[in-house]
Amino acid sequence: AECVSGCVCPEGLFDDGKGGCVEEKDCPCIHNNQWYSPGQKITVDCNTCTCQKGVWSCTEDVCYGTCMIYGSGHYITFDGKFYDFDGSCEYAATQDFCGDKNSSSSFSIITENVPCGTTGVTCSKAIKMFLGVKLKLENKDYKEIQRDIGDDVYYWNRTVGLYLIIEASNGVMLIWDKKTTVFIKLTPDYKGKVCGLCGNFDDKSNNDFTTRSGLQETNALKFGNSWKQSSMCPDVTQEIKPCDVKPHRKSWAEKECSIIRSEVFKICHSKVDPIPFYEACVHDACSCDSGGDCECFCSAVAAYAQECTKAQACVFWRTPDIC
Repeated sequence: AECVSGCVCPEGLFDDGKGGCVEEKDCPCIHNNQWYSPGQKITVDCNTCTCQKGVWSCTEDVCYGTCMIYGSGHYITFDGKFYDFDGSCEYAATQDFCGDKNSSSSFSIITENVPCGTTGVTCSKAIKMFLGVKLKLENKDYKEIQRDIGDDVYYWNRTVGLYLIIEASNGVMLIWDKKTTVFIKLTPDYKGKVCGLCGNFDDKSNNDFTTRSGLQETNALKFGNSWKQSSMCPDVTQEIKPCDVKPHRKSWAEKECSIIRSEVFKICHSKVDPIPFYEACVHDACSCDSGGDCECFCSAVAAYAQECTKAQACVFWRTPDIC
């Protein structure tokens, strides 16, 4: 992709990748299969990259962290760890009180998971935000449940396309599709200071399975169980495989979800591994057997499309026939 000295070009000139020879300062850059001239800029997450002599030179600002919870129990932590957890209870998705004697709680976000089919898998039904004010997002809307006197955290909301966005003055943002997908965004101030199902936001994914008691766990079920809000809820003891429970749905699920691995998303495949998203899609398409099966499939594909967009690979995949 970079400008390289080619044997067809005279000494001192470089192959521009398009059949011409240029000086090094005029070498173009490539991104998403598009060519950019020297001096052109693109945005990658919160950073700006400038084409210089055939390579991208990028600013190194620290960006918002994002955790995604979607479909029937799929989680991508702030540090990019992908795992599944099917618990039927309320769980701490993320909070900034993590047992440190010097820390005080300014926020927590709780996800309420309920069965979303007959196979036993669960989906996020409602989200609670504690910001001093307590909000509950449910049934495609949100309401303020209580407000602490003297609290100085304020928030505002807006709707963008399919999504309801709640943004708070303490650097916490929640984006909800009014169904089973929620994105939690935190400012860099929270790096290494949060805990819960979304991990600890310290740029290392290998320690994301830290339990409520502070232990490092390797098993997603033990990790997830530790973050339940009520001891009355049963622990999850085994991973549910809905395509084994409903084998007649498997071929339909694989056929529908193949769009993730198809030419439609080709531009993204080298940037974001499609395999875990494809497997999650098949899992969801098998499990949503009590209505809403297309909704589950669409949410799963949209989750991959969202990660592609974050990686600067925009894919227009929705059609009149697909979602």
